[in-house]
Amino acid sequence: MGINRESEVAANLQIGPTSLGMVRLYIEAEGVDLPLDFEPDEAEEIAGELLAAAAKARAARPGPAPGAGGAPRKAGRGKGRGR
Repeated sequence: MGINRESEVAANLQIGPTSLGMVRLYIEAEGVDLPLDFEPDEAEEIAGELLAAAAKARAARPGPAPGAGGAPRKAGRGKGRGR
């Protein structure tokens, strides 16, 4: 499985602070419960990487840039759902 390969796996993603001062990403899918804990500085670094990836993904889409007019885009087909 690579980053550019589609998957039919559906998962839930929860993000929040723990009582121990960590930031937890909790991924739940069929047969998988995966808590990932990060120091706050690491979480901020990951957030920056997510924002950079979102900007690159947005730029890679065909059609007019957001805010440049034209028809609104449909929602994505992402498999993950936050709660």
